[in-house]
Amino acid sequence: MRVLGMISGTSHDGIDAAVVDFSEQDGLLTARIVTDASVPYDNRLRSRLIAALPPAETTLDEICELDTLIGQAFAKVAVKVANAAGGIDAVCSHGQTVYHWVKNNRALGTLQIGQPAWIAEATGRPVVSDIRARDLTVGGQGAPLASTIDHLLLAGRGETAGALNMGGISNLTVVAPDSLSAFDIGPANALIDAIVTTYGLNPLGYDADATIARQGRIDQELLGKLLDDPYYSLPNPKSTGKEYFNIEYVDEAISGLGHRVPAYDLIASLTELTVCTIADAVRAAGISYLACSGGGIHNPLIMEGLRRELPGVEVVLSDALGVPADSKEAVLMALLGWCTLHGVPGIVPGGTGSAEPRILGSITPGTGPLVLPEPVDTITGLRIEDQNR
Repeated sequence: MRVLGMISGTSHDGIDAAVVDFSEQDGLLTARIVTDASVPYDNRLRSRLIAALPPAETTLDEICELDTLIGQAFAKVAVKVANAAGGIDAVCSHGQTVYHWVKNNRALGTLQIGQPAWIAEATGRPVVSDIRARDLTVGGQGAPLASTIDHLLLAGRGETAGALNMGGISNLTVVAPDSLSAFDIGPANALIDAIVTTYGLNPLGYDADATIARQGRIDQELLGKLLDDPYYSLPNPKSTGKEYFNIEYVDEAISGLGHRVPAYDLIASLTELTVCTIADAVRAAGISYLACSGGGIHNPLIMEGLRRELPGVEVVLSDALGVPADSKEAVLMALLGWCTLHGVPGIVPGGTGSAEPRILGSITPGTGPLVLPEPVDTITGLRIEDQNR
């Protein structure tokens, strides 16, 4: 079965897509990545999305319009990528997270928009969507769902291995010989991007190649204040988002310093915050092998900082495991879509904090009758075939 996985992450800069061809035998799932792509949002759509996200106020009519416009954008990308792959059987669309409701360290609700009906109509194929909500009903955080693929890729190594994704928020999966845990660490690119956008430092909306951060100095007082945030000492599992880590969060931290922080120094300090919080989490977990993915891998200061702070850890890209670092989350979506369509739970106990495994998502039929494949009892392993085969 060929499944198209699609997602726009917490950096909300565009749509990542991957077509994965799956086959299963005796619980072993073999996956071949047929094609992948990353398509930026239209500038006007991205601007409207940013303007509607917390801490900004918005309206129901704006959310309704964005739900349709993002759904149409996903549909357009789906058709393009499906055609490039030579056809697909199904789609799994994560959509765009606009709110993640956490109270007292428990996720109570999560909202992803990007109406799947547009994708189903454009492709004619069934679409799995709304994949996080069911996890919340059994006590899970709804994140990080990457723990499902991370467990399959890293189990059996005989060491404590980790999978780090650095989007707007950084998350970590820890796969030990006898246990699994996963959680959101804190901001990866979220605060950096917020300052770059607010101050107009780069029209791209991010610090390309860490050019801005390299021109600044780390404000140690600000860094210390940010590192004292109580979120970092919360017990795992935990999840967070831009509802918490946003421009108002930074402004409040600066206001208590008693001195001005130049924009370039601010970017340098927030970049170091990302390095410190990730390194602290990796050390605390006793990880010796760390596979990295997400947009943060393109920030050389972050990657240099992680290797500096983690001298005893082998730091690699997820490409070393057969999954391209830039499209890992899209591949994850394809995997979760396959699981849902085959009746396989998409969450692993320990991965999100859920009490029990659950089949994830809702299914929007394509243009014909909805015909599901024969259920599969369980998946015991995942093998990634060479993309060039």
